[in-house]
Amino acid sequence: MPDQIEKTAVGTLEPEPVAAAPATDREKPRSLWNDAWRELRRNPVFIVSALMILFLVTVALWPSLFTSTSPTDCQLAKSRQGAASGHPFGFDLQGCDVYARTIYGARASVTVGVLVTLGVALLGGVLGGLAGYFGGWWDALLSRITDVFFGIPILLGGLVILSVIKGGSIWTVIGFMIALGWPQIARIARGSVITVKQQDYVQAARALGGSTGRILLRHILPNAVAPVIVVATIALGMYISVEATLSYLGVGLKPPTVSWGQDISAAAVQYRNAPHMLLWPAGALSLTVLSFIMLGDAVRDALDPKLR
Repeated sequence: MPDQIEKTAVGTLEPEPVAAAPATDREKPRSLWNDAWRELRRNPVFIVSALMILFLVTVALWPSLFTSTSPTDCQLAKSRQGAASGHPFGFDLQGCDVYARTIYGARASVTVGVLVTLGVALLGGVLGGLAGYFGGWWDALLSRITDVFFGIPILLGGLVILSVIKGGSIWTVIGFMIALGWPQIARIARGSVITVKQQDYVQAARALGGSTGRILLRHILPNAVAPVIVVATIALGMYISVEATLSYLGVGLKPPTVSWGQDISAAAVQYRNAPHMLLWPAGALSLTVLSFIMLGDAVRDALDPKLR
């Protein structure tokens, strides 16, 4: 009898229900972009380069916040003079304030670099992505065109084309660099799209009757754009240096546009007598290019899982 009572008592015991984990404690779905942002926030190279670029963009957009002197206000009586009160970088050969010209020179370099990168990424990404997705004669035609453009070095092309086109405006330089820079991005985009379109989720979307536009925008683009972003970010610094080189050679930006390349070219012949004329614009150019290259390296490390 006691055994039956014990068994009955034990049998009536029910396990206590386990409380469900609150929604905030559940693991959120992870994606490539979430992981990349998490890695970037932990990368000191990204933080330093981002702060430097933020400062350069601020200087380019609002140069009057950093100097009240006009870069074209020159006095020959102060030619090649060193630092003075209100003019910490001294004066150039024409008597212009080197500090003011260094500040205003950031606008041309950052504008050219950013707009060329956007144009190259958009044009090359669209053409390369469509060629990789559709293939056939479109892919063959694009491959032959890119082969032709790859045979033209960008500096040699600039010397030939920009010396014929008069004016030297910033839009002329941007258009020329986009025209010769898109093939690299196009090949990257083509290869990335070819790899992505063979994945199972793309094949499943196609089998379920998904339209071409939906497949491209919802499945191909988000998964194929990472290599394009990496290459474009790294190339941004190169475009800035190309613009400065063309301006140094006299075929890039022309006055009244203020350019670091122009100032470096004018200061090169006076380096021994007035080294400050060369050091400040050259240092600003080097710092700008280095900042964007560091940013590109950080983005590459974050978007490539093999490098983590």
